[in-house]
Amino acid sequence: METALKLETEIEKIVIALAGNPNSGKTSIFNNLTGARQHVGNWAGVTVEKKEGRLVYRGKAHSVIDLPGTYSLGAYSEDEVIARDFVLNEKPDVIINVVDASNIERNLYLTIQLLETGANVVVALNMIDEARTGNITIDMAKLSKFLGVPVIPTVATKKEGMKELVEQSIQTAKADKKSPLKINYGQEVEEELGRLESIIGSHAKLPMIFPARWLAVKLLEEDESIHNQVKKYTGTKDLLAQYEKSVKHLQNVTGEDTESLIADRRYGFIGGVAKQVITRRATAEYKLSMSDKIDKVVTNRLLGIPIFLLAMWGLFQFTFTIGDPMIGWIGFFFAWFGGVVSGGLAAVNASELVTSLIVDGIIGGVGSVLVFIPNIFLLFLAISVLEDSGYMARAAYIMDRFMHTLGLHGKSFIPLLIGFGCNVPAVMATRTLENKRDRLITILISPLMSCGARMPVYVLFVGAFFSTKQGLVVFSLYMLGIILAVIMGKFFKTILFPGETAPFVMELPPYRIPTLKGTLVHMWERGSAFIKKAGTIIFAIVVIIWALSILPWGVEYAGQESLIGRLGSFIAPIFAPCGFGTWEAGAALFFGILAKEVVVATLGVVYGVGEEGLVTTIQQFWTPLSAYAFMVMTLIYVPCAAVIGAIKRETNSWKWTAFAVGYTMILSWLMAFIIYQGGRFLGLG
Repeated sequence: METALKLETEIEKIVIALAGNPNSGKTSIFNNLTGARQHVGNWAGVTVEKKEGRLVYRGKAHSVIDLPGTYSLGAYSEDEVIARDFVLNEKPDVIINVVDASNIERNLYLTIQLLETGANVVVALNMIDEARTGNITIDMAKLSKFLGVPVIPTVATKKEGMKELVEQSIQTAKADKKSPLKINYGQEVEEELGRLESIIGSHAKLPMIFPARWLAVKLLEEDESIHNQVKKYTGTKDLLAQYEKSVKHLQNVTGEDTESLIADRRYGFIGGVAKQVITRRATAEYKLSMSDKIDKVVTNRLLGIPIFLLAMWGLFQFTFTIGDPMIGWIGFFFAWFGGVVSGGLAAVNASELVTSLIVDGIIGGVGSVLVFIPNIFLLFLAISVLEDSGYMARAAYIMDRFMHTLGLHGKSFIPLLIGFGCNVPAVMATRTLENKRDRLITILISPLMSCGARMPVYVLFVGAFFSTKQGLVVFSLYMLGIILAVIMGKFFKTILFPGETAPFVMELPPYRIPTLKGTLVHMWERGSAFIKKAGTIIFAIVVIIWALSILPWGVEYAGQESLIGRLGSFIAPIFAPCGFGTWEAGAALFFGILAKEVVVATLGVVYGVGEEGLVTTIQQFWTPLSAYAFMVMTLIYVPCAAVIGAIKRETNSWKWTAFAVGYTMILSWLMAFIIYQGGRFLGLG
C-alpha cells in the first residue's frame, strides 16, 4: 500500500474484524491487509482456528481479526457462534463484510444479520471482475444507500481496491455508531417483536448487553444459545414466558415455524435489494426460481399495474358475488327480530319510549350496520389471501416504482395498503419512515384510503342503485382513493415539503400457498374488530342519535323539528350542490365523523327502517348520481375520531391534525361537487 505499511512500532488503535461466507475471498483480503504480520492459534475453549494480524497504515497499527467463514450468525455450528459472540461481546470498531459479487443474494444474508446487530460495517464487494465476466452489473452507489453502509468494489487476488477499503474502514470505525437495520418482518411478527422488546427494554441488564430488537428476533428464531444466555439472568421469567407465547401464536396463525418466517422476510429484503441494484443478462447457466418466474410477469414494468388493478377488481367481485345473498338473509333476520321484539314489548305494555329505543334505535341502527358483516369478512378474507401468498408485497413494490416517478417515497405505499383495513394502523405504520417529511406526507394522505368502515356505506348504496355492477363501482371508489392519495402526496411534497426522496428497499418474500387456518385467523382478527365496534362505539352513538331524534318532547320521531333534524337542516345547504342536500344526509355525515359505519346507522335511525326498508327508502330520495357523489364524500371527508386521534399522537401537533381535517373536508366537497354537477351536465342524473 504505502510506505507507512512498513512501520512496525506504532500502538494499535482500531480493531477490524473480517466476516464473510466461505470462498468469498475473505482470506485473501486478510493476507493483503496484514501481510506477514499475522499469527494463527485457536479461539478460547474451542479448536476452531483463529487468525489475527496487524495492519500498519499511515503511522498507526491496527488489529485485524479474521472471523471463521460463515453463512449466517445462527447457532448451528461452532463457527457461527464464534463469529456472533465476537461481534456482540468484543464489539470490534468496524467489520469488513466480504461479499462475493457474483453470488450477492446468498452472501447478503450474513450482511443483513451483521447490520441488525448495529455494528459498524463496510462491505467489500469482492470478485467484482468475475461478476462482470458473468454479465452481472451492480449499482454500488444504490446498494450502499439501501444498506446504509459504504460499499467498496475489490478484487482481492489482484489487490485491487485494498487502499480504498482500508481508508473507508478506518473512517467508519471512527464514526458514530448507526442504528441497527430494521427489516419489516410482517404485521404478526412485528406485533410479537414489539411485546418482547417492551419487556427487554424494562430489564435492568439485558439492554446493555444485547440490542433489544436483535434479542427479540433471536428469541423468535428459537436460537437455543441465546435462549440459554437469557435464562442465566434474573428477572427474565416474563420475557421467556412471552417468547413461548409469541412463538406458539405465530405458529398457530401461519402454520410455519418462526425461524422460517424470519428467514423468508430477510430473503424478501435481499430480493428487493437485488431487484433494484443488479442487472443480470440472461445466460444458459442462470436459472430463475419459481418466484423469479412469477415476478417477471407480476412485477413487469408494463404488466405490473394492470395485474394489480385486475387483482383488486377481482377482490371486490368476489366480495359482492358471495356476500350479497348473505346480506339478504341477515336483513331478513333483523326485520323478523325487530317485529318479534316489538310484539313482545307490546305484550308486556312497555312504553312507546322504550319500544322506540329498542326497536327503532338499537335494532334499527346497530342492525343496519351488522347486516354488512358478510361483505366485511369476505373483504378481509380476500385481502388475507393476497397478503399471505406474498402478492401484496409485490403490489407495494409495483407502486413503489410508480410513486418514485412522482417524487414520493415508495415506502409510503405500505401504510396505504394497511389503510384498506383501517386508517388508524395505517397512520401508526408511518413510524417505519425515518424522514420526518415523508412521515408527515404519508400521515396526511393515509385517510384517503378506503377502510373497511366505509364498506357498509358502499354496500348499501351500490345495492340500491348499482346491483349489476357492485364490484366495479366499489373498485372505482378504492382506486379513486389511491389516485387522490398519490396526487395529494405529490402536491404536499412540492408545495409543503420540497426535498429529495430517500431510498428504500421493498421486501419481496417468496410466494407460498396460504394456509386455511392462517387466512381464517387473519380474517377473524380484522372482522371481529368490526363486530366489537358495532357492539360498543356504534351502539353508544346510536343511542345518542335516537335521543336526538325524540327531543324536544312532543316532536315527531326523527322529524325535521327534532334536534337531529335541526342539526341536519343546518348542515344540509352545504351539501345541496353535491346532490344530497337533505337533512338526513347532513346528519348522517355529521355523526359519521365519530365512526364511518355510523353513516348507515344514522340513516337507519332517522328513516326509521331496517336494512330492507332502508334500501327502498333511499331509492325514493336519491338518484344513482347523487348516491355515487355521496359515497365519494364518505370516502374522502373528515377522518373518523379514532384516526384524528392517531394523527395527533403521531404528529404531536394540533396544527397538522387540523390541516388533515380541513383539507379532506374541502377535497371531499370539491370531488362530490364535480362528480354530481359534471354528471348532470352530461345528462347522467
